Amino acid sequence: MERRVLVAIFLSFIVLYAYQAFFVKPAPKPQPGAASTQPAAKPGTPGATTATKPSAAAAAVAPVSTAAALVSDSVERDVRVETRDVIATFTNRGARLKSWRLKKYLDQTSLQPQELIENQIPTQPLPFTLSSADAPLDATLNNSLYAVNDAPAAAIASPFDLRFEYRDAAGVQAVKTFRFVPDSYTVTARVEVTSGSRTVRPAIVWGPAVGDVAEVSRYTQRAEGLLSQAGKVQRLTPKDIGKQPQYDGEFVFAGVDDNYFMTTALTTGPSRVTLWPVSIAPPAGSKDAPRELVSYSIEPKSGQAVQFFAGPKDFDVLAAIGPDATRAINFGMFAVIVVPLLKSLKWINAYVGNYGWAIIILTVIINIIIFPLRHKSVVSMRKMQEIQPEVKAIQDRYSKLKATDPAKQKMNQEMMALYKERGVNPASGCVPILLTFPLIFAFYALLSTAIELRGAPFVGWIHDLSAHDPYYVTPILMGASQLWQQWTMPSAGVDPAQQKMMMFMPVMFTFMFLWAPSGLALYWLVSNVWQIGQQYVTNTIIGPPAVRKIRPAAERRLKRVGGGKTEAADAQKS
Repeated sequence: MERRVLVAIFLSFIVLYAYQAFFVKPAPKPQPGAASTQPAAKPGTPGATTATKPSAAAAAVAPVSTAAALVSDSVERDVRVETRDVIATFTNRGARLKSWRLKKYLDQTSLQPQELIENQIPTQPLPFTLSSADAPLDATLNNSLYAVNDAPAAAIASPFDLRFEYRDAAGVQAVKTFRFVPDSYTVTARVEVTSGSRTVRPAIVWGPAVGDVAEVSRYTQRAEGLLSQAGKVQRLTPKDIGKQPQYDGEFVFAGVDDNYFMTTALTTGPSRVTLWPVSIAPPAGSKDAPRELVSYSIEPKSGQAVQFFAGPKDFDVLAAIGPDATRAINFGMFAVIVVPLLKSLKWINAYVGNYGWAIIILTVIINIIIFPLRHKSVVSMRKMQEIQPEVKAIQDRYSKLKATDPAKQKMNQEMMALYKERGVNPASGCVPILLTFPLIFAFYALLSTAIELRGAPFVGWIHDLSAHDPYYVTPILMGASQLWQQWTMPSAGVDPAQQKMMMFMPVMFTFMFLWAPSGLALYWLVSNVWQIGQQYVTNTIIGPPAVRKIRPAAERRLKRVGGGKTEAADAQKS
């Protein structure tokens, strides 16, 4: 195999590894001694770590107003609103959201509708908690019982407004109105608060967000801050948030996402967004690592209504909101290729009804498309293989010279002359392969982020294409196929050290794919098998390599001249 092709293949492994290491960032471990479930305190409270992190706990310790309630409810109760896509449950205590379940997506641990609200930790604020600079007022707003209108018992068929209201004798008045539409993962919140004659514009807090507890691995994105502003998308790890928790501006969307879901405010206008990390300890006695989530709040500058999205990072769902919303899906640098691939995958699945078979069919189609490039690369490698003995003969003649010796340049000149004489381009072996990399990496990004694969079964033991193969069958077969592929590729002229490295690469890939999503391992396996078949087809087309016999250097010098005499004999005669 030509050395440049070896380098190209090795670089592909490095790029894949670097993509996971640097673009899919694992959540940092909690600092020793830090409270695992305690959020940051509000400004002015003991233990406050920053002046920008709102907290429901801080509001709870503030004195609640004892003023008589004029408009409120007498008993705490839940209000349920159901749409085609979600089941939302509010509590009238503080008019806050307790539960937001997605009807079309199941929690893979309990097989119940996926919950996007972390509602089991009293120290964490529920969504639509209010936060301002007035702690006693916040305590009243978030702990009082609001009067609320009744919601339909069945799923709503037209837009519906859920209205909460509280008013007391101290002049505090709060109205929260939540507008639902039948076929959307969005809710529009309008908050109106006055205290006496003063209009208050509090920040709207959304507590620990998303953090899907399906399989967590280096191939899945943890919960991160997500901001879209001026055509650019920022993804903020807990470390980034620690350096800068506040952001001001006009955002297309702002909130938190993980690998498959997100909760964000949409098209907020001039606003201030604050984020802070939350570490949730595992159950007592569990060996699981703490769950690292992110909370956020948004403070509209003009008191306008804010639309919130809490749902799947499905391309079609986000495209219905607006073209910029699809940027929330982290397709990476090859997004322009990923989107057509995703549409193709969904189109094929509409016919076959199984995403595993859809991956196989699309993989075959992709390999058919790039067949000419790979064929050209193999043909070029074969030409390089045929002239390897002559290349080695040239290298041997200059092997004793140092790299700094000017005479060493003659070796390169001779090799370039040889390439020109034989019609070989040294770069033509790796350039066609390099041209296929964007398509390969795009498909890789697709299979790592497509929510369509979450919970999608294939055959037999593979019940979820977004999780690793539980019996490691596909990664082992993938490694074996890659080993077989190495044996079928041209190897003449490759030094033993390079051969060993090439044979070691399948082992590295096998270990790398043990915990990869099974859909990704399936794609790589099918691609390897196709390339093996393609290699045999190409070998049949171009035939066996022509073997050139290189004469010893002394024999080549005895070149015959006119009259059948050699140059040496002619020299003796003279």
